[in-house]
Amino acid sequence: MAILKVARIGHPIVRSAAHAVPDEEIRSPEIQRLIDDMLETMHEYVGVGLAAPQVHRDLRLAVIEVPEDDERAQGGVPLLVLVNPVVMPLGDEAEVGWEGCLSIPDLRGQVPRLKRLRLMARNREGQPYSLEASAFFARVIQHECDHLDGHVYLDRMDGMRSLSFQRELDRFGD
Repeated sequence: MAILKVARIGHPIVRSAAHAVPDEEIRSPEIQRLIDDMLETMHEYVGVGLAAPQVHRDLRLAVIEVPEDDERAQGGVPLLVLVNPVVMPLGDEAEVGWEGCLSIPDLRGQVPRLKRLRLMARNREGQPYSLEASAFFARVIQHECDHLDGHVYLDRMDGMRSLSFQRELDRFGD
C-alpha cells in the first residue's frame, strides 16, 4: 500500500466530473490497490472520507470511515467503499455543519447539507448495496460524492463569512 499525493483546489482534476468505474473492472487488481491506497492515504491525513479525484484519479470511487470515538458521528461509521454512488434525498430537511477537506488544507466552513439520504452504490467486490444515512454520516457521503461531480464544500456554502482557518477556529471558537 502507498500514501498518495492529494490534489488541492486549483488542480483541474478537483473540478472535473469523474467517470464511472466499469462493473467488470471493480474487482481488478488495479482498482483494489487504489482502494487500499486511498484508505491508507485517508488514515495518514486523518480524514473521514476520500474520493478518487482527490488522489488524481477520475473515477467515481470514494472511501469513508469515521472512528468510533469521533464525537461528530455517534458510534462512528464503519469502513465503506462507494463505487459509482448515487444519492437520493429522504426529505427536504437540511442542517448546517462545519466541514473541511484534504484538498483545501487548514480551512473550514459551515455548509448546509441534507439531513437524511439514501445511498446506492457498489462495494469493493462489485456487489450493489443501498443504505440510509443521517446527520454526520449523510454529510460525509454528500461531501465525497460532491468530489465525484467536480464540486467542493466551498460551492455549497451560503456565503464565505464562516470560512476560517482551523487553527483560528480552535483558538477563538465558532
